[in-house]
Order: sequence, then structure tokens, then C-alpha cells
Amino acid sequence: MATIFRMIDCFKHLEAYPNTRQLTPNTVQSSPAIRHLSSAIFRLIECFRHFATYPNTRQPTPNNYPLRIFAARMHIDILTVLPELLESPLNHSIMKRAQDKGLLTVRVHHLRRWAVNEYGQVDDYQYGGGAGMVMMCEPLVKAIEELQAEGGAFDEIIYMTPDGKRFEQRDANQLSLQERLLIICGHYKGIDERIRQQLVTREISIGDFVLSGGEIPAALVVDAIGRLLPGVLNDETSALFDSFQDGLLAPPVYTRPADFRGWKVPDILLSGDPRKIEDWRHEQAVQRTAERRPDLLDDQA
Repeated sequence: MATIFRMIDCFKHLEAYPNTRQLTPNTVQSSPAIRHLSSAIFRLIECFRHFATYPNTRQPTPNNYPLRIFAARMHIDILTVLPELLESPLNHSIMKRAQDKGLLTVRVHHLRRWAVNEYGQVDDYQYGGGAGMVMMCEPLVKAIEELQAEGGAFDEIIYMTPDGKRFEQRDANQLSLQERLLIICGHYKGIDERIRQQLVTREISIGDFVLSGGEIPAALVVDAIGRLLPGVLNDETSALFDSFQDGLLAPPVYTRPADFRGWKVPDILLSGDPRKIEDWRHEQAVQRTAERRPDLLDDQA
């Protein structure tokens, strides 16, 4: 539904900017309305891809997949050996609001619950020697099988690892359309490769660096996904106009007072002219992207 609302807003922009109805390659690049509309259409296409993947959803029932997409209810399980690291980021601010509204459920599970012995062992030395312990197959398989028996199959089993695909906004958009996710937080030297080959469906990295474990990256992914669910943010359109949603960084923002110690807000933002303000914001977004992330413009080209 958020996608549909965004498209409606875009069509309102088209009414305000009649010249954008005559589309040319330059129009698509220069018009904020057209860029936002294309972004909304791509997100809608992602929804239809799910329909193709789940054919039974073409005949809607109270429990089928597309209705769950638009109802925006999501359940995320997280497996970790350090659940305490996830308590603060998941129980405050927007993530707490999402859970209080019943739009998002996040359950953090201590992997030692499925340990191989009474000592809570979940890791062992790696074959071939070398420094660092490896998280064992058995605890992970038992955990995944039990959680799926309780709530059904996961749409994605995600492993947080430095050698995974770098997490981007488009990944958050795609994952926000799912209903049930499982996130495995890597630790020590990582998890047994057989789990990655047989059970993991997506491997995610948050950058080219190494942390002590996957808990902080997991919290980052949950936040990025959760804030996209319709109803989580007070203004549903806010997340749709963030940096990266349309391939550009967001423009600079200002608030009161208009003049603070001689630091003034640009006059255009005080003009009250929506069209000029929108054009200025687009120009600033392009300029900021060119200065700070020129690679994004290269991708669009």
C-alpha cells in the first residue's frame, strides 16, 4: 500500500509539473516526480515477482502471501551467542514502536539453547588447523528446524558475514516484502561452510571491515527493514524519499530558527513556492551525490 500511495503522490507531482508529461531521457533524469514514480514502479514490480514465485497467491485468501505483504506484518528470528548485544537497539525508538504496534515481531534466541552438550558448546576447532573457533552445524540445524516447526518455513535465512554481499537500500526494500526472516549472527571464525551451502539463502555484509560478531550488523539490517513497513513511521512517505531510494543522496535539511548566529537557511526554502523548493532539493541532491558518492551517478548512467 505504501508503494501505491507513493505513486499517487508522484502523479500529483505530474499535475504540478505539466511539462514532465512529455518524457525524454533528460526529463527522467531531471524531474524529481519522474524519478520518484520510477522508484515506486520498481518496488511494485518486486511485489509482482513474489506473485510469480507463489502462484497460489493469485487467488487471494485470508492467509495467502500478497495479503500478508500489504498487511505489513513481519516476523524476524535472530540466532546469536550474545543476545545481550541486541537488547538496546531492538527495544527503543522506532523498532520498539514497530513492535508495540504489532507490525514487527523480533525474537532473539541464544544459540546455546541448542548446544551439543551440557557445557553449552556451540563451536569447535577447525579442520586443517588454524586460529579461531568455528560455529558447529548441529546447534544451528537444530535451531532452524525447531523454529520452522513452530512458525513455518522462513522466506530467507540470512547469514551476517564480512564476505557477504554489501547491504544496500535495494536489499532492505526487497526484504521488507517478506513475512518471516531468520538472521544468523556469525561469531568466532564464522559458521561451518556446510550451513552456508545447504541452508543459508542470503549472505550480507555491512562493509569491508570485520567486527567481533554479527549482532551489530543484524540490528542494522532489522532497523533498515523495519522502518520500511507501512505504519511504522508517523509519515509513511518519509522512508520513500530517503537517500538511495532513487539513486541519489538526500538533499540538506534545515529547521528553525531561520537565522542562528548568522548561519542562515537558504532563501528558497522560505519562499513558500513548492515547485521551486522541489527543484532546489533535486539540484542539491544531485550535487551532493556527485561530490560524495559519484559512484551512484555512474550506476545510473
